[in-house]
Amino acid sequence: METFLTYTVLGIVAGAIYAITATGLVVTYTTTGVFNFAHGAVAMFCAFSYWQLNQQWGWPVWLCLLIVLFGEVPLLALYVEEVYMKRLFGASVVRSLMVTLGLLLILVGGAQALWNGTVQRSLPGYFSNDTVTIFQVVINYHQIITVVIAVLVAVGLRVYFRRFRSGIAMRAVVDDPELLSLSGSSPRNTSRLGWFIGFFLAALAGILIAPQLSVSGLDVNLLTLLVVNGYAAAILGRLRNLPWTFAGGMILGLSENYAAGYLPGHISANLANQIGLLFPVVFLFVALLLLPSARLRAIGRMVVAVPPKIPNLLQSVRSAAVFIVIMWIVAMVISSSIIGSVTQGLALGVVGLSLVLLIGYAGYVSLCQLTFMGIGAYVMSQVAHGGATWWGLILAVVVCGAVGALVALPTLRLQGLYLALATLAFAQAAYYGFFTNISYIPEGGAMAVGRLSIPGISTSGDKAYLVFVAVVFALCAIGILAIRRSRWGRKLVALNDSPAAFATLGMNAAISKMIVFAVAAAIAGVGGVLYAGQPLAISANDVQMFASLEIVLFVTIFGIRTVSGALLGGLAAALLPLASSHLPWWGVGITGIVAGAGISLMAAHPDGVVPIPWINEHLRIPGLAIPLKKKESIDVVA
Repeated sequence: METFLTYTVLGIVAGAIYAITATGLVVTYTTTGVFNFAHGAVAMFCAFSYWQLNQQWGWPVWLCLLIVLFGEVPLLALYVEEVYMKRLFGASVVRSLMVTLGLLLILVGGAQALWNGTVQRSLPGYFSNDTVTIFQVVINYHQIITVVIAVLVAVGLRVYFRRFRSGIAMRAVVDDPELLSLSGSSPRNTSRLGWFIGFFLAALAGILIAPQLSVSGLDVNLLTLLVVNGYAAAILGRLRNLPWTFAGGMILGLSENYAAGYLPGHISANLANQIGLLFPVVFLFVALLLLPSARLRAIGRMVVAVPPKIPNLLQSVRSAAVFIVIMWIVAMVISSSIIGSVTQGLALGVVGLSLVLLIGYAGYVSLCQLTFMGIGAYVMSQVAHGGATWWGLILAVVVCGAVGALVALPTLRLQGLYLALATLAFAQAAYYGFFTNISYIPEGGAMAVGRLSIPGISTSGDKAYLVFVAVVFALCAIGILAIRRSRWGRKLVALNDSPAAFATLGMNAAISKMIVFAVAAAIAGVGGVLYAGQPLAISANDVQMFASLEIVLFVTIFGIRTVSGALLGGLAAALLPLASSHLPWWGVGITGIVAGAGISLMAAHPDGVVPIPWINEHLRIPGLAIPLKKKESIDVVA
């Protein structure tokens, strides 16, 4: 009984943290219409700021709380709303998600640059040395304070949104800002208040959860991911019901601790260590599957830019040939220190092509493509026993396609944001349950994967392998463009424009979704085999969540509907970490800096950098550009 009560107390404390962070997510979403993927990063950044003031500089607790919660948070919220978020009203789901993903990378990169990850940091709890005993369970004051704050936040916001004029205005600003302005309230100020409350609750959750990381210490990635677990509670409240959100946080916290306490005896020892991290994402996936079916949109999306012109087969082949020649020249002239990163960038470009098909053409947001990349490399490793064979590649393609279809099957009813969250949950579940499970990948090690080669031509040399990967990318690009020109490709675009019209014409959206997920997963699997072939191995770090978010964001920044965007996005994801090692201390955050510049460009050019007409008009390399008509852009690679 004492053990049960102990897990119950720990579950309530964890649930209180989840309830606070999920409430902040719900407040932001209901008042701005934007799901803030950077919520966990805000919590992490503010927790580190609090540590800097309190532990590094020795300032008193009350002053540190005042500065962080009522100084840093409002300024950060005002900056984010003014620079990025005010342009997102009426924007597509893809665009709003990419902006918040970019903000996440900015904050993570900034934190990594400001606070050296090699330094051990910890925060003491509030009155943690003072304890009380309830039902034979010892509870410290920090745990009690956490639960009390969660209850006060839930009750206070419930009253505020129902009894106060400004709270009612916050609930109405997303539905009809023009009508709200007629009542005398400013939609902009109301939206800013929503961002402030959301950021305030994120910072509060980060500061409260940080002292519980005394064993591992403050870690940028871990602290961000712990707050991300609150997504599940927000989904249980359907992103608008605060009481259910609070209840969801408590259910998640209790279930997580009960599972960690009672399940390890019934599962493998290797998986038992991951229960605390694995359970919240499984909870999130199940909560998403229980959501009611989304209604089909009756009208098409607003066209904000002229879509890139699709080259015909002859133009695609000509451009692909020129691209291969250019990459051959590049292989001959670049130094050996960067040739590996360029090769892996091309392999990530193949993964980017799967995103072009899935997000750019069909409109399905997927955040798990690097998971399929890892599965493809794993299949090759097991089949070829650390080597590489063509039939191993075929089997990897088949397995990845089958897994992609299985992922699509339970998510057929989900669209937009909910689909993105479901794929994120699958990626995290695969990471914790498979890629970091030493039953499959040796602890601290990696899976050995060989290099594919053309019969009669060796690719053991780095230069030859770079050219080989460039050839595969070019062939995949030709295939993607052929799909876009085909009848099925036109169906995918029609499905993206208006699912309701698609269904009205008698076409089956569910089957199309499963097929496109399977094809995209298969392409990502090819990219995984190529990616692992450069270092001759692949590890769990290559498929972690932040890497998945980076590739999606960079491809979107350069052009999610273009082959060029996939190529440049893959190269950016591979070369930026290499560049950071040659820059001063701030170079650690170079990915965040580039992400910030990219999402700023997306505010004016939602379709990405590549389709911007003036760029294409000045790109006159033969074979890579095609003469343009006025106000028309074209894909400049393949």
